[in-house]
Amino acid sequence: MTAHIEDPPLASPDLIVLIPREAETVPSPDAAPRARDDVAAALPAWLAARAVVLAALALGHFLVSSLHVNDNAVTFQLRQGLFAWDAGFYRGIAAHGYGFGFVPHEALRFFPLYPLGARGLGVLLGGHSDWALIIIANLGALVVGALLHRLVLVEKGDPQMARRAAWLVALVPPAYVLVLGYSEALFLVVAIATFLAMRTGRWWWAAGFGVLAGLTRPIGVLLAVPVAVEAARALRAAPLASGQQRRWPSGRAVIPRAAAILAAPFGTCVFLVWSWFRYGDALLPLHVQEDVRRRGTVVDPFTALLHEGRGIMHGHHVGSGLHVPWAIALVVLVVVCFRRWPAAYGAFAAVMLLAALTSRNLDSLERYALSAFPFVLTGASITASVRAERAALVLGVAAMEGYALLAFLNAVVP
Repeated sequence: MTAHIEDPPLASPDLIVLIPREAETVPSPDAAPRARDDVAAALPAWLAARAVVLAALALGHFLVSSLHVNDNAVTFQLRQGLFAWDAGFYRGIAAHGYGFGFVPHEALRFFPLYPLGARGLGVLLGGHSDWALIIIANLGALVVGALLHRLVLVEKGDPQMARRAAWLVALVPPAYVLVLGYSEALFLVVAIATFLAMRTGRWWWAAGFGVLAGLTRPIGVLLAVPVAVEAARALRAAPLASGQQRRWPSGRAVIPRAAAILAAPFGTCVFLVWSWFRYGDALLPLHVQEDVRRRGTVVDPFTALLHEGRGIMHGHHVGSGLHVPWAIALVVLVVVCFRRWPAAYGAFAAVMLLAALTSRNLDSLERYALSAFPFVLTGASITASVRAERAALVLGVAAMEGYALLAFLNAVVP
């Protein structure tokens, strides 16, 4: 197998005075038809995913009722429905702000863009911020599929791969959280939009989406890594006019790229500065995550995997024993991603996986992998045959149904 040779971005960087400025972002006449095509490609899988998760929820209620299960934790998660697990925190923040609940500061580990956006939309829905959370998450999931479809067409020009990517991102096992009141869908929207913007030379747009990513989830700050990789590659790859010697990049080229690199950390810092003013501790949202019941302290990946491998033998959640094979598969996919996709995609997958594997508690590993959408792109690129595609989708749907059911039954942490 030959190594992938990166394609240049669609817009040439503006490095020297002789090179024209990047084109302004003006919608082309066929932008609306393209968007309709992207949504149409994503819609069938989006509908199928919602049917799968709602069926899992109904099955959970049936099993608990039929088997007369009296476990309070199980019945609680089932009653929560689409607000199970962390979705309940987002509902509380959207309705009451960060001061709700009985555990001091526990809600601070959830970043503000999603719940505060739902609070704003909830005003238009008669105060139903909980409805707004579900609407944002589920419409966001449809946008995720559409954007991924467009991104593959931009990068590869392969309609079949683009369609597979739109299906896979909706039907891979951890994608059931895109139906719940979780922030993953919103994060994926802004992360994919950042890649689409920077790969087409629209660096100010990339910066804007990066700020939103930093305000959506703690791992949003990691988006700075692939943006820096792409910015450096774009600067090195800039064409030179005949007879011209390479010079230092002009300010017009460096400033928007620097802004895009710093955007996600800036968004994160906005929330941390608010925490400092409100609670006197800028790092409190990050320290809350270090509780042993959540991510725990930072450890090396081998220690984390050994801890989770033993977890299933000590009565931990069923999902504990599944993290090890998932981690091995994701490491392999990172290698394949570097070979088949531009370096920025591999870098994003790598840093996201490293962040997930360096916490003592690997609960939610699969969900963190879903947030690293290059894993889905890699899966779409290695399932080109009809048989491989069908097998991937069938297994994905079955595993997604199983994961959703286990989550509603309190056996797997989303």
